Amino acid sequence: MRVIDRLRVEVHQDTAALARSAADQAAAVLVKAVEESGAASAMFATGNSQLAFVDALVEGTPGVPWDRVVVFHMDEYVGVGPDHPAGFRRWIRERIVDRARPQTAYLMDGLADPAAECARYTGWLRAHPLDLCCLGIGENGHLAFNDPPADFADPLDVKVVGLDRACRQQQVGEGHFPSIDDVPTDALTVTVPALLRAGAVIAVVPELRKAEPVRAAVLGPVSEACPASALRTAGNATLHLDRGSASALAWS
Repeated sequence: MRVIDRLRVEVHQDTAALARSAADQAAAVLVKAVEESGAASAMFATGNSQLAFVDALVEGTPGVPWDRVVVFHMDEYVGVGPDHPAGFRRWIRERIVDRARPQTAYLMDGLADPAAECARYTGWLRAHPLDLCCLGIGENGHLAFNDPPADFADPLDVKVVGLDRACRQQQVGEGHFPSIDDVPTDALTVTVPALLRAGAVIAVVPELRKAEPVRAAVLGPVSEACPASALRTAGNATLHLDRGSASALAWS
């Protein structure tokens, strides 16, 4: 492990080892929160890079007190319904809620009035302060759907954002949409300050395609031009990498 500014960075042999380590860390946070206060609140990223981690946490980690855990996710496309195959509400429901059976899951409604939905989700987050936030890093360096330049001092917790071309192209590359014209142009997202406010932040970032944004986040300047660099300002954050995603780090 290395510490860059305030960010702990761990490089694992492969994606399976990364997923196991991150799942063990996440489980420990949830267990401790439940032991100390009787409940835990956790937010999860969606997308292909999170699959091995979520599987390890939900299926391969006994003892997680899911019946005391409140689950959130961090973004959703505006105009996308709960059963859309590329929707994040559906991703969370199928991969976490239906399998782990948490106490409660607060899921964003992409079909609701965007401003009203932001206010509603903000209220839920304020009522259930996050003990854990498990996030990824986008190919353009984004956290959730906070594309560059992200606001590190955003006064909002949840807002509507326009998605940049690189972000939308990633969704095509991951197989969620047939073409960039099919990717929605707007989304609801939890902001950078609200993500990093969690008691513990675990960044799960496997795969070679993430090597450049990881390099920028870890070795470049802390800048809103690379939203993921904000992780270096959070003393509560751990970045889990595999050999592919760490390959552009000189010391990996």
